[in-house]
Amino acid sequence: MVKLKWQCLTFHSLTSSQLYKILQLRSAVFVVEQACIYQDLDDVDQDAMHLCGSLDNQLLCYARLVPPGIKYEEPSIGRIISDLSVRRSGYGRAVVARAIEICEDIWPAQGIRISAQQRLENLYQEFGFNTVSEPYLEDGLPHIEMLRPA
Repeated sequence: MVKLKWQCLTFHSLTSSQLYKILQLRSAVFVVEQACIYQDLDDVDQDAMHLCGSLDNQLLCYARLVPPGIKYEEPSIGRIISDLSVRRSGYGRAVVARAIEICEDIWPAQGIRISAQQRLENLYQEFGFNTVSEPYLEDGLPHIEMLRPA
């Protein structure tokens, strides 16, 4: 696996080009690939940190880190994605690991809550997340709430 260039930026420090690449990747994965019509632009981006993993100026993986009190009492990680071209190469796990590390640095001793696609439950369990809800539909896909204790 080639080492990515990581950046974690506030919404207001993103360039228009960076924001465009983020929204383009999120749309390619969540709307087109997963055939899921949903409102991606949810007024959370402005308060979030945006973790980008790039190689040769191409955004390959991304996660949105949301401060406590916005979506949940705890900080949360969402919109976790990797580009289709690098699936099964370890970049997805790399972005999850980096996102946890940054959340724990910025918001220590608070735990991390996520709304995970149910099909990825085992992946998130590898990172210490525990399932804390019954399955529910979010944007037409089965999800579960998971918590990584502080």
